[in-house]
Amino acid sequence: MASTLSLKTVPTKPFPDALAGTSGLRKKVPVFMQENYVENWLEALFFTQPPPAGKESILVTGGDGRFYSEVVIQKVMKMALAHGYKRIIVGKDGILSTPSVSAIIRERKADGGVILTASHNPGGPTQDFGMKYNISSGAPAPEGVMHAQYEHSQKLTSYTIADVPDFDISKVQTIIPFSGVTIEIIDPCDIYINLMKQIFNFDLIKSLFQRKHFKFTFDALHGVTGPYALRLFHEEFGCPVECLMNCNPLPDFGGLHPDPNQVYAHTLVERMYADSSNCPDFGAACDGDGDRNMILGNHCFVNPADSLAIIAESASECIPFFAREGVKGVARSSPTAPCVDRVAAAKSIPCYETPTGWKFFGNLMDAGKISICGEESFGTGSIHIREKDGLWAVLCWLSIIAHESNKRYPLSGSSSSSAAPSSADSSAEGKVVSVQEIMDEYWTKHGKYFIQRHDYEGVDSTKAHSLYDTLRDTLAGKSEEELKKITGDDNAKSCDVFNYTDPVDGSYSPNNGIRFKFVDGSRFVVRLSGTSSSGATIRVYYEKYSDDKAQFHKKEAEVLEPLVATFSRVSKIREITGFEKPTVIT
Repeated sequence: MASTLSLKTVPTKPFPDALAGTSGLRKKVPVFMQENYVENWLEALFFTQPPPAGKESILVTGGDGRFYSEVVIQKVMKMALAHGYKRIIVGKDGILSTPSVSAIIRERKADGGVILTASHNPGGPTQDFGMKYNISSGAPAPEGVMHAQYEHSQKLTSYTIADVPDFDISKVQTIIPFSGVTIEIIDPCDIYINLMKQIFNFDLIKSLFQRKHFKFTFDALHGVTGPYALRLFHEEFGCPVECLMNCNPLPDFGGLHPDPNQVYAHTLVERMYADSSNCPDFGAACDGDGDRNMILGNHCFVNPADSLAIIAESASECIPFFAREGVKGVARSSPTAPCVDRVAAAKSIPCYETPTGWKFFGNLMDAGKISICGEESFGTGSIHIREKDGLWAVLCWLSIIAHESNKRYPLSGSSSSSAAPSSADSSAEGKVVSVQEIMDEYWTKHGKYFIQRHDYEGVDSTKAHSLYDTLRDTLAGKSEEELKKITGDDNAKSCDVFNYTDPVDGSYSPNNGIRFKFVDGSRFVVRLSGTSSSGATIRVYYEKYSDDKAQFHKKEAEVLEPLVATFSRVSKIREITGFEKPTVIT
C-alpha cells in the first residue's frame, strides 16, 4: 500500500458534442474512444459535482458490460480518486444494473454514481456506448446538473487523473491502495436481491413456480439482468435454468438489440405465441441495463401503459411493501396513455403527468407525492429506488398472478394462499390465472386504450427537427375549425405543446412533445427521442379509448388507422424523411 496518491495533469480541449440527453451521454463507441473524450466528461462532472468534504465520500460505478466498459470504468475510478473520493464501490467485472446502482447508492448512502450504459441500444466496437450520472438520492441527475457539467466541459484546458495501474475488479474483494482510500468490489446482485426481499413475498412467488400448470420464460437479451435473473428465478424460485434465455452478459449482447419490445425480442415473442401446449403462461424480457421490461402472456402482449395501471391497482393487495406503505400517488410520462389515471381516480389518489425522462419522477417521489410511476417506453418503477426497474416489474406481475391464482385455485395447505382452501376444487388445484384473464378483467372495470407507438429511427437530424418544428408551428394553438381545415379531419379538436412546471421545485421544462386531440378523446403525440446515439428518432404515439367489451380484442392497427392517416397526411413524414413505414411499431 502506497502512502500517497500520485496525480497527473493532462492538457485537453473541449468537445462540443458531449452534451448529455434524456438519459446521459450516448454516442457511438469510436466517439468515446477519441483521446480525452471520456476524461473531459468526467473532469467536468467531478468539478461541478465534487465529493463533499468532512465525510468518507463514496462513489458507485458499474454498468451493463457493453464494449469499451472495461476501459472506461478504470478511468472513472482513477479520476474519482483524483478528485477526492475516498471509497469507490464497483460491481465485480464492472457489472451493475441501472436499478442496482440506484439501490446501492441509497443503501450505502453514497454521494453519487457513474453508470456506463447506453440502455436499450446495441453494443459492440461500432455500436453504442453511454455514461450517466446519478445523484445521492439514486436518481438520474436533474437537467440543471448536467447543463452545468456541459458548460464547464466547454472551458476545459486540462484534466487530472490518478497515475496508478489498473485495479483488479475480477473478484469480490476490498483493496486499500493508498492511505484513506478504499476500492470495494462487490457482488452485483446482493444488495438488489435483498431489497427485493423487503418488497415482495418471495414465498408467494415461489408457490407460483410450484404449480404444475405454470410455465415461465425470461429473456435477458445478453444484457446485465442475466445474473440477477439466475439468482431470482432459478435460485430463489426454483425455475429450471433452461427457461432462462441469454443470461450471460456479452459486450455486444450476442449481436442482439437489447430493447425488450416485440420487434427486437422476437425470439421470446415467438415462444410466447407458439402453437404448442408448451407455450409459457408468462414471459418477460429486460433491456441491456435492466431498467426496462416487456410483459407477455400466452398469446398476449401487455402494453406498458396497461402494465403500469394494473400494478398500481393491485399493489396494495399482493405486494407487502405497498400493503404496509400504501400507494400515495402515481405518475406517468405525457406520451403514456392515461390508463393509470383511471385507476388513480377510482382509488382517489393523485396522478401526475410529466415529460419523458425518469428524472422528472424523482422530485415527486422525494416529496412523498407518488409511489408508483411509469413510461410507455417499457419503463416501470416505484419509490423503492429512483430509477425504472425491469425485474421489479416482472416480480410485480408474478405476485399478481400468484395472488389471483391462490384466491381462485388454492394449493392444499399453502400458507401463501390468500383464500380459504375450503372452496378449492381439487381438479383445479395447480391451475394458474392467465395474463389475458387479468387484462380482460381490468379492461372490463376501467375500459381499454388501444395504443401504438411508431418509431422512425436513424432519421437525418435536420429533417427530423424540421418536421417537428413545422408540425408544431402549423398545428399548436390553432382553433378547432382551423385544425379541421388544416388536417382535413372533421374529428380534429385541439393541439398544444406540453410544457411542464415541476410541482415540487417550480423548475420549468418546455417543448416536451406535440399533443393532438380528436373530438372523441383520441390523440396522437409527437416527440423527438433523446436516447439515440446518432441521428434522430421520431416517436409518434397513438391512443383511442373504448369501454365497449365487444371491441376489446380488435386489432390496434385497425382501431388506430384513422389517427395514423391524419398524422401521415399533415406531417408529410414519408415525403420529408423518405421512410415508407416506421422502423419499429410497439
